[in-house]
Amino acid sequence: MKLLKYIIGFCIGAVAGFAYYYFIGCRTGACPITGNPIISTLWGGVIGALLADTIADVLRKKKTT
Repeated sequence: MKLLKYIIGFCIGAVAGFAYYYFIGCRTGACPITGNPIISTLWGGVIGALLADTIADVLRKKKTT
């Protein structure tokens, strides 16, 4: 169950990272993160997993109080 939140967060973040690259990304290719679809997707996935963990912690603390 704990791993599932990271997987879901990573997948949502990866889709958001690729969407950012596709719709907004760096047109010249000079941007290190948004100029490459693979790096943009991976960064989005990592950020999504971290946000999923943070949101789960906040909801867990809210539930106990």
